[in-house]
Amino acid sequence: MKLFRPLYEFALRWAAHPRAEAYLAGLSFFEAFIFPVMPEFMLAPMTLARPARWARYATVSLVLSLAGSIIGYALGHFAFDALRPYLANAGMLSHLDALVTEFRADAIAHPWRAFWLLVAAGFVPIPMKVASWACGIVGMPMLPFLAGIAVGRGKRVYLLCGLIRLGGERAEKAIHRWIEWIGWAVVALVILIVLYWRYVH
Repeated sequence: MKLFRPLYEFALRWAAHPRAEAYLAGLSFFEAFIFPVMPEFMLAPMTLARPARWARYATVSLVLSLAGSIIGYALGHFAFDALRPYLANAGMLSHLDALVTEFRADAIAHPWRAFWLLVAAGFVPIPMKVASWACGIVGMPMLPFLAGIAVGRGKRVYLLCGLIRLGGERAEKAIHRWIEWIGWAVVALVILIVLYWRYVH
C-alpha cells in the first residue's frame, strides 16, 4: 500500500505554490505535534527551486517546529492525565506510571542527559511529535527540552537544505525514489520502540 508517496507529492504541490514559505511554516508547526508529514519533504523541492534561500527555508522550518514542539509538550503533559482512566481499563496504567516516574526522576536529576538524547534522536527519523509528547509526559525541564529540539531538528533541516543546495536535482530525486521505504521504516521504528518499552524494558 502506497501511503507516503501521495503525502510527499501533496507536499511537493505545496512547495510549488506562491505561498510555499507560509505553507512550510504551517507544516513545520503542526508536524511538531500532530501532522504525519515531516517538513523536510517540502524543504527539498523548495531548496531545489531557489538554492540561494536554503538557509532561510531551514530557519523558518526550525523556528516554527520549536513553536509546535511546545504545543506537543503541553499536549503530552495534559493528555496523559486525561487518558489515565482509559489506560487503567486497558491494564496499561501501572506499567506506564512506573515508566513515567522513572523517566521523570531521571529528567529532573539529569536534564542535560535528556538534552543529549534529543540531539542524538535528530540523527534518526523519529517524528518530533513523539519526542515532544514524551517530554511533556515526563515533565522534562523546558530549557534543555527546547535546546535539544533546536539542535536535533536544526542539524537535520540545515543539513538537508545544504545537501540539496550542493547536490541539486539528483539529491531530490533520491528522496522521491525512496520515500515509501523511508516512511514505512519510520513507522516500523516507532512500533519497535513502543513494543520495547511495553514488553521488554
